[in-house]
Amino acid sequence: MRIGLVAGPWIPIPPVTYGGIERVVDSLARGLVAAGHEVLLAAPSESTCPVPIVPGMRAAVPHEMGSTTSELSHVVRAYEGLGDVDIIHDHTMAGPLYVHSPRGTPVVTTIHGPLNANAVDIYRAIARRAAVIAISRDQASHAPDVPVTRVIHHGMDVSPVPVGSGTGGYLCFVGRSCPDKGLLEAIMVAREAGLPLRIAVKMREHDEVRYFHEVIEPLLGPNEDFVGEVDDATKYRLMGGALAFLNPIQWSEPFGLVMIEALATGTPVIGTRIGSAPEIIEHGRTGFLGKTGDLAGFVGAAAGLSRAACRKAVVDQFSVERMVDQHIRLFRELIESRPAGGVPHTAHVHQNL
Repeated sequence: MRIGLVAGPWIPIPPVTYGGIERVVDSLARGLVAAGHEVLLAAPSESTCPVPIVPGMRAAVPHEMGSTTSELSHVVRAYEGLGDVDIIHDHTMAGPLYVHSPRGTPVVTTIHGPLNANAVDIYRAIARRAAVIAISRDQASHAPDVPVTRVIHHGMDVSPVPVGSGTGGYLCFVGRSCPDKGLLEAIMVAREAGLPLRIAVKMREHDEVRYFHEVIEPLLGPNEDFVGEVDDATKYRLMGGALAFLNPIQWSEPFGLVMIEALATGTPVIGTRIGSAPEIIEHGRTGFLGKTGDLAGFVGAAAGLSRAACRKAVVDQFSVERMVDQHIRLFRELIESRPAGGVPHTAHVHQNL
């Protein structure tokens, strides 16, 4: 197959530091090529993913994160440059609604964000034109009237991720500086458990900076080691040395790539039983899930969990090979089911919920 992948305009593929969606697109592109397919990637021009980039794409615009204008301009250039592909897998929100997409070429999109009221309106319209992938059963359950063609969990390549010893004597938090990610709660859990907390956060947007300076910074003391935003190698060392990874999210996170990253280093995850967490963490085997106020009580037990079992869970359930294979099967089904000479349809809906 000749597959067109469309990423967003804001972060290169792969990202240097923060960028969960971009990591998934990068892994998918590499995996599709490894499986023998041809990939053309519409992404910021400085992207280093080892596949052909659509000519004429602009450089990343991280300062315009979320801008409708920058996304629409990016989408127009992407679809004009993709040419004759067998299928388009679009990771933007605007792209699947683009009226000038190639006639007869199936389009599939992945929902990366929460299905709130506004998003439901958009994806309900998208589903009339394109196949829709959800990244967790929990995500799909929040909008049962949005036709979801497949639920496909994210995957990752564990080969460059070292298994840590977990002997650093600290707990770890990696995420964005915002209330939803549970940084404040992680600080309180670590203090209650009597262990140091090492904190690596993405803090670029105005709201992220404000939350840090107004809420988090005044609380930081000798128990907290704030290391800022880190690259992959540093992140994996940080995770791998931790006794446990804290993920006390305060919202229904659609997936949570950081959880499988922590497991890949052998580190168990302690977090809230919200969103997709129960689909990723096996309570008592790869971590512990509960209410925020109960999490400190799991820290001691986390030390007794098998780090090899944590790593194996990613290899067995969240590998990039599994993710790629599920996408390939869906792509083939959509290509084979398109009407001859007509606009592709999405009649075959499989809600694997």
